[in-house]
Amino acid sequence: MNDILKNTIEAKKIVANLSDTFRNEVLNKMADNIIKAKDEILNANELDVKYAKDLPNSILKRLKLDSNKIDAISNSITEIANLKSPLGRILDGFENYAGLKIRKISVPIGVIAVIYESRPNVTSDVGALCFKSGNVCILKGGKEALNSNKAILKILHNTLIEYNLPTSIISFIDSRESIERLIKEDKYIDLIIPRGGEQLIQFISSNSKIPVIKHDKGVCNMYIDKNCNANEAIQIAINAKTSNPAACNSIETILIHKDANILEMLIKSLKNNNVIIKAESNIANQFDLIHIKDEDYYNEYGDNILNIKVVNNIDEAINHINTYGSSHSECIITDDYTMAEKFLNEIDSACVYVNASTRFSDGGEFGFGAEVGISTSKIHARGPMGIDSLTTYKYQIYGQGQVRQ
Repeated sequence: MNDILKNTIEAKKIVANLSDTFRNEVLNKMADNIIKAKDEILNANELDVKYAKDLPNSILKRLKLDSNKIDAISNSITEIANLKSPLGRILDGFENYAGLKIRKISVPIGVIAVIYESRPNVTSDVGALCFKSGNVCILKGGKEALNSNKAILKILHNTLIEYNLPTSIISFIDSRESIERLIKEDKYIDLIIPRGGEQLIQFISSNSKIPVIKHDKGVCNMYIDKNCNANEAIQIAINAKTSNPAACNSIETILIHKDANILEMLIKSLKNNNVIIKAESNIANQFDLIHIKDEDYYNEYGDNILNIKVVNNIDEAINHINTYGSSHSECIITDDYTMAEKFLNEIDSACVYVNASTRFSDGGEFGFGAEVGISTSKIHARGPMGIDSLTTYKYQIYGQGQVRQ
């Protein structure tokens, strides 16, 4: 840990001052090398999956790699390389009363520590995003993906060595006990990004001496208004719940306006797609569903389980979402423009959709190449965090001998 932290000082200077053309060349080489080492990565992942067989299916699904996923990892790095540089952009410019010419420009944050679980692709995604944006990263992946993470890290490091760059630009720690120390090292680290279980995020938020951008659980909701296209609503609901139930952008609750003539058809479609449904007593009894408990509305199931609730109006739906949701992603299905605008304006979440699936809450889908995660914080960055979210700014001031009176 001492060496990792000390090495970030020099690495930070080096990576921040590389040209964007050179960064892109290195990233493209990383992408090529990932493909060349596909078998090596898959063999390492096979070990992780073997040792993790007793873990929940939602974690296993995130953990397991195949040939297509390796291709996707490589493609993400290539897409990041093709993005416009987020650095050195003039965000604002003005002249003050004394004639000082002031400009506000984008710069790297510095050293970013990312703590995550299960997904081996996070190692390459975060490493590439931080490199593109001129940052050093310290990665702490979950023990269940240790072999996969190390296999991917080896490829990234070998590529850095090919270009005479220090491997400390992308560092990795594998001791859980090191987290407690890591989050205290404000002398070396500028930002902590935790993404994972609720307990992990609460611990880091409560104990870190370093600024934290939380990537909290995804308790996402859908509201079906009385004025909606029923077939479209069902299609979106099925996609938002079943296309990847383990994803944080999968919905956990559907709220339905009492006058929307869709309940029976929706429940039938969900059951046909193997969704386990929880509902309040009157609906549960009528359709042979599981009786819901109030605390279920807070759950991120990570599985084909869904809550259904009938509400009297949009205000009740908005209040429910702002109470039980995790400020991640929500959607309304409606043909009423006024209701759509009300929902967009009053829902307090990072991503708010009209007539579209919450499953689009993803850095790749937003055109960012990949993401560090999906921030449920409000300060600095919110929603899918791409390279622009990994920058801050400074003021450059040009004078001609001015002194303050």
